[in-house]
Amino acid sequence: MIEVEYMDLGTMNYRDAWQKQGFLMEKLKKEKQDGKTGLNYLLLVEHPHVYTLGRNGNQANMLMDTIQLKAKNAELIKADRGGDITYHGPGQLVAYPIFCLNDFRTGVKEYVRRLEEVVIRTIAGYGLKGERMERATGVWLDTGTPRARKICAIGVRCSQSVTMHGFALNVNTDLNYFNYINPCGFVDKGVASMEKETGKTINIDEIKTVVLQHFKDIFEINFINCLA
Repeated sequence: MIEVEYMDLGTMNYRDAWQKQGFLMEKLKKEKQDGKTGLNYLLLVEHPHVYTLGRNGNQANMLMDTIQLKAKNAELIKADRGGDITYHGPGQLVAYPIFCLNDFRTGVKEYVRRLEEVVIRTIAGYGLKGERMERATGVWLDTGTPRARKICAIGVRCSQSVTMHGFALNVNTDLNYFNYINPCGFVDKGVASMEKETGKTINIDEIKTVVLQHFKDIFEINFINCLA
């Protein structure tokens, strides 16, 4: 079992969480370079309204200007992750694993599939069938139909086998905020939330507990400093 320190950041603005991820990533990289075991981390957080654009994303997929963004109490940030544009906000659970992939004996492609599996198993417990879509990361509902919609976005960065960024699962998210972008660059796909699909508001703390359990099972993790 691999020891992972769990941090529940509550609600934190995107820039502060990004800075924290970067610090932990560099710390773990340095420990590995020095031949030390190093500690892996998992951060769970909600963000205030923000749009983030991946390093290879197309800014044309942001459909609002600066003034309109301000009116929505949101901002646009260019991030150093993969993927295109996405939205983060209240009611969305964001997971940021700072993992050394060598510890998990895996590569980036398989790592992303494991993240998808965490979400697929999490939402299955609420009667939702999450699926993968060819040539598109993340977790989707009703793939292969005109109603295909994304319930979880994934975008990661990997440097010297250490990861940052992660996934964003729409739990009780206000989906109207997705109307102002082409989510992940798609112009013909919708978005979903657990609340909308089940017709019930879901307790975020409950979801955190479920997500942690599936991380434990899929990545063979032993969490430390974890109250869940």
